[in-house]
Amino acid sequence: MISRVKIFDTTLRDGEQTPGVNLNIHEKLEIARQLAKLGVDVIEAGFAIASPGDFEAVSAVASNVKGVTVASLCRAVEKDIDAAWDAVKAAEQPRIHTFIATSDIHMKYKLKMTEEEVLERAVAMVKYAKAYCSDIEFSAEDASRTRPEFLYRILEEVIKAGAVVVNIPDTVGYSNPVEFGNLIKGIRNNVPNIDKAEISVHCHNDLGMAVANSLAALENGAAQIECTINGLGERAGNAALEEIIMALNTRKDYYGIQHKIDTTQIYRTSKLVTNLTGISVQPNKAIVGANAFAHESGIHQHGVLAEKSTYEIMTPESIGLSHNRMVLGKLSGKHAFEERLKEMGYSLSPEEIQVAFEKFKKLADRKKVVLDKDIEALVGEKVSQIPEIYSLDSFQISSGNKVISTSTVSMKKNDEIITEAATGDGPIDAAFNAVERVVGMNFTLEDYNLRAVTEGKDALGEVTVRISNGKKTYIGRGVSTDIIEASVKAYINAINRSLSE
Repeated sequence: MISRVKIFDTTLRDGEQTPGVNLNIHEKLEIARQLAKLGVDVIEAGFAIASPGDFEAVSAVASNVKGVTVASLCRAVEKDIDAAWDAVKAAEQPRIHTFIATSDIHMKYKLKMTEEEVLERAVAMVKYAKAYCSDIEFSAEDASRTRPEFLYRILEEVIKAGAVVVNIPDTVGYSNPVEFGNLIKGIRNNVPNIDKAEISVHCHNDLGMAVANSLAALENGAAQIECTINGLGERAGNAALEEIIMALNTRKDYYGIQHKIDTTQIYRTSKLVTNLTGISVQPNKAIVGANAFAHESGIHQHGVLAEKSTYEIMTPESIGLSHNRMVLGKLSGKHAFEERLKEMGYSLSPEEIQVAFEKFKKLADRKKVVLDKDIEALVGEKVSQIPEIYSLDSFQISSGNKVISTSTVSMKKNDEIITEAATGDGPIDAAFNAVERVVGMNFTLEDYNLRAVTEGKDALGEVTVRISNGKKTYIGRGVSTDIIEASVKAYINAINRSLSE
């Protein structure tokens, strides 16, 4: 077993492949900076050849985020590798990550290539990439369903060609911990030059075993784990970074493996990714779920009050989740607010602090006590950095169970106030229709989610919407103590996102 594991975060690449997630360049930069603060070793910033937007995002991360390796994924194709290098070359530590499928089913039905053709392509493209930089990672896609003899052979040859990291993906989440651990052990025992490369693993969660498989790989000699924040990714997602790290921390007695992750940044990172992707974590999600440190059973409550370790194997503070109930209200000053932001792990510019403070003061006029979760919701609004082409000025609703719901919405564009009215199937539908009249565009509402940020009748409501213009989907987010206002703000935010492109 290795003594230290490297964390390869692919939230910006595989995580963005989560259905419905569409991050812009500013949001990717925001997440990348937080990942660097979290302490990951490698950020896979995207798939440079996939689109001009992806190329620009990878380039922006490479140019602006320091202290980490920045990688771009690419197929084993020259033009992909060219694009990957052009995107990451400004990084302090650039990496080209190239892949090709190696399982019989993929070679026959997807690639329509023979073993020899796949082997030849893999070796040639690793050599091609090696001419650009020294840090080359090779992935054998669908490795867990690849015949071991062929997998050993192709890994040996790509290492000879210059790969310094060989990744073993469980691409469709097919494996189980014992089987996957034995696969890694087999590679260590049957690839003669495996000592010249690090073994990496990339596990998917289709059967709910991505984290378990990743940890089993560590026990058998893997040196790098590829994972995402909140377990985002294709289909059922990837191994969750927070679960892997806290398993290693909580069971140091068993694993004895070090890492460079600052665990107190885990909760902050999870919330940032939730806010920007619009994908909430389930309440019972391990480590970062709302119930992860909640105790309802009387027996559990009694035990925790007597000694926390009876039912808590880790502390909320260890992931950066503070239970500090410091009261902030309408009489609180900017200094106290700024200190609270710092304690919560936010690093905001003076301008961003001022904007957040103004929102806080407005909220404090409507709530007696502003809690940490309220502040998280307020600050979460700023991270999207979507240009406010339209902003909400005012709205009025007429609704009831025996009247047609009507909404009048006034919105500001530049210095002009535009007002429109519309009817709808309920107050929110009417408000959305009025907003569409203002902007002169029609959208399809694909998803609407409302949650209370805190408890109580004066709780801040957080609305997330997903809208479509027929070609792409856009996520919008709004918060307010008035759920209709939060809904309208979220809809306008999504529209601004579509217009900014």
